[in-house]
Amino acid sequence: MEALWASVRARAVAPVLEAAVWACLAMSVMLVLEVCYMSVVSFAAVKLLRRTPERRYKWEPMPSADGSGKGGGDEEAAVGGGGEAYPMVLVQIPMYNEREVYKLSIGAACALTWPPDRIIIQVLDDSTDPFIKELVELECKDWASKNINIKYEVRDNRKGYKAGALKKGMEQSYAQGCDFVAIFDADFQPESDFLLRTVPFLVHNPKIGLVQTRWEMFLTWPLPGNFAVNYDVCLMTRIQKMSLDYHFKVEQESGSSMHAFFGFNGTAGVWRVSAISEAGGWKDRTTVEDMDLAVRASLKGWQFLYVGDIRVKSELPSTFNAYRHQQHRWTCGAANLFRKMGWDIGVTVWKKLHLLYSFFFVRRVIAPILTFLFYCVVIPLSAMVPEVSIPVWGMFYIPTTITIMNAIRNPWSIHLVPVWILFENVMSMHRMRAALTGLLETMYVDEWVVTEKVGDNVKDELEVPLLTPVKPTECVERIYVAELLVALYLLVCASYDLVLGAGRYYLYIFLQALAFIVLGFGFVGTPTPCSCP
Repeated sequence: MEALWASVRARAVAPVLEAAVWACLAMSVMLVLEVCYMSVVSFAAVKLLRRTPERRYKWEPMPSADGSGKGGGDEEAAVGGGGEAYPMVLVQIPMYNEREVYKLSIGAACALTWPPDRIIIQVLDDSTDPFIKELVELECKDWASKNINIKYEVRDNRKGYKAGALKKGMEQSYAQGCDFVAIFDADFQPESDFLLRTVPFLVHNPKIGLVQTRWEMFLTWPLPGNFAVNYDVCLMTRIQKMSLDYHFKVEQESGSSMHAFFGFNGTAGVWRVSAISEAGGWKDRTTVEDMDLAVRASLKGWQFLYVGDIRVKSELPSTFNAYRHQQHRWTCGAANLFRKMGWDIGVTVWKKLHLLYSFFFVRRVIAPILTFLFYCVVIPLSAMVPEVSIPVWGMFYIPTTITIMNAIRNPWSIHLVPVWILFENVMSMHRMRAALTGLLETMYVDEWVVTEKVGDNVKDELEVPLLTPVKPTECVERIYVAELLVALYLLVCASYDLVLGAGRYYLYIFLQALAFIVLGFGFVGTPTPCSCP
């Protein structure tokens, strides 16, 4: 048997694996250069050169209601009406069966400090549950009785999902006279001074089309300076926070500093209405309508500004299934948008290079494919094929560099980095499948599953273990077959390396197999009621 395997691997497996190794190494070089570039730019721009948004762009506080021009210091100065100097702002809150969080988001939006005659709160309810629909409508009526200018809008169908709802909202007659539109998903809760801090950038800088702020996932219990959402409800949400912190601190910061462009995050941002109109409005051709609009607006010459000091409370998906669906939508949509818009990007060489190569190709295509292919397929298989060797710089130096770049921007979570690596490698399987789905436009390219929310319910169970078993044997849907099949493959490779191979990779492969097993049996995230009888 050993002789037969030796013959097969020498003639058939080794050449293919050798080609895969060098392809992965080439992609690794592209990825590590991109990561280093973004990390250096974001660190140098913000920490060393102090290129803060207020230094790069004009920012002045909004004038007070009495016309003294001394607004901003006292938020109440803008509330009493007579704010003709203030632009008209529309606040859109799209939602779909958001029973757990609708009160939080609507309440936060209605509490925004802005002259009451210069702001419209628009709740775009696509709920299919009649009971939830009634609850949301009653909440809007309750705020309307308090003299809040709030509109409740529904549609006959969910065509276009979120993009369709936002487009329909912008078509309302009262929305036509608005200068800016702030967008918040149903689980986002802006601070009362959000508009006072963001809108001045748009008022004083006519070339800025979008101001994006940072999502913040805070602690689950009240502490000074923190808010009660679900940052550390379980280990999975802590790992998500690490990835999102890197996204905002590095990717968004570097894009804003160097190119005045980055992907709109779909929420916690303020758009100039004329920028949306010039870009062609909301389109539902992909599941990343936010990124689609951002790319089209950038091609029209609009600049984007990321302001990391302004943070908006948000919620992370706390169940593995919800997180998988969210990552599929984001990854598949981005790859699909790259397929649809790649040939349409005809701007300056520098901006075209950034959009096509850096923003789309490396980050949205190479990154998800490389991580799973190299670290979960090629490296384990190479343990069984001694004819193929992986250079130490590709096996160790490059992944170490990428890990360090992430860790230094998350110093308070550095102890979770090993777990983060294993978890991200498991998730890379879903991201790779989603990226290929988007590129090839296969069956699930337009799949849209709304991320589950828990809202204040998370406060009812603060003592949640970091790894919470969800008793997968009680329900088949909690067993993820794909993860278990990959785990089996890894166990075979690790065992071969330990018993018959050179013994170089078995420890890493065993650990990665364990991660696939843990997620495959649903021992991650928070428990959710089983939908099976």
